[in-house]
Amino acid sequence: MTVHRITVLVLPGAAPLDVGISAQIFAPRHGLPYETRHCSLAAGPVEGRDGLGFVVGHGPEALDDADTVIVPGFSNPTRRLDQRILDGLREAAFRGARTVSICTGAFALAAAGILDGRRATTHWSMAPVLAREYPKIDVDPGVLFVDEGRVLTSAGVAAGIDLCLHIIRRDHGVQASNTVARRIVAAPYRSGGQSQFVPRTVPEQLGELFSATREWALHRLGEPIGVADLARHAGVSTRTFGRRFVEDTGYTPMHWILRARIDMARSLLEASALSVEQIAAETGLGTGANLRLHFQRILDMTPTGYRRAFGGKLAGSGGSPAAVPSPPAGELSA
Repeated sequence: MTVHRITVLVLPGAAPLDVGISAQIFAPRHGLPYETRHCSLAAGPVEGRDGLGFVVGHGPEALDDADTVIVPGFSNPTRRLDQRILDGLREAAFRGARTVSICTGAFALAAAGILDGRRATTHWSMAPVLAREYPKIDVDPGVLFVDEGRVLTSAGVAAGIDLCLHIIRRDHGVQASNTVARRIVAAPYRSGGQSQFVPRTVPEQLGELFSATREWALHRLGEPIGVADLARHAGVSTRTFGRRFVEDTGYTPMHWILRARIDMARSLLEASALSVEQIAAETGLGTGANLRLHFQRILDMTPTGYRRAFGGKLAGSGGSPAAVPSPPAGELSA
């Protein structure tokens, strides 16, 4: 496979965990064709945040041939950035490199004009600041990450894990992403958005019940599931369940179930020899025609095309695929 060059831009005040997330997830030991390097204003020491620093091997020139540029969060994100950094980010985006931010790294992409006219996110506490400073950006403070094609942004800190796993899912399929998630002991998919982490005046008691209900549904995707079934499991009325489910996930219960079934179909297309008709039956989608319809609508490709692109692409030899795949983080959270 062709090597995909990832350049991580470590700005002064960079958050240690944000930098470590990309290094860990795109590490060569996972068997995927990523080559990761780190750069800053100059090669050498870079002062980080929280008492930790970094030593990077490259200056801004490492942005010149990167296939993906990742900007981790950094302190004082509203400060003016060095023009060489802004120019490097703009040029990378202009020539088609994928640009990615974790947490407050979105402010660097915003300062370079890369987020203008796009939907984006950042840490919930900084989302109002991003919206105020850059009014051309459609800031969504309620999601874990946003995928705008060549531009991707994530919420605070741990949401960078969700985004990086999503990138692997996009590049190499569900099984590769799930394998890496197992190796780093991370959830392949976290339901809901970052609104669940925003302090509330009154503690919300339904979140845990709904999380358990989503998990319950994931293990029964091949069976008929209705909103009444989900509400009964959650122990609330159908009306309450439907309203709160949309607030928590951004999707109606049945739309969420549909996308979970599509992701289960993705996993089976990658790791099994089942026919499209058999996969439709296994995932609760009924007929092959129904599977093809929803697959095309959600992923913009056919099941056969997906199997041709991702069939058999497991990351290394990390073991057998999970028995019940989880919903696609990007499509359910972003």
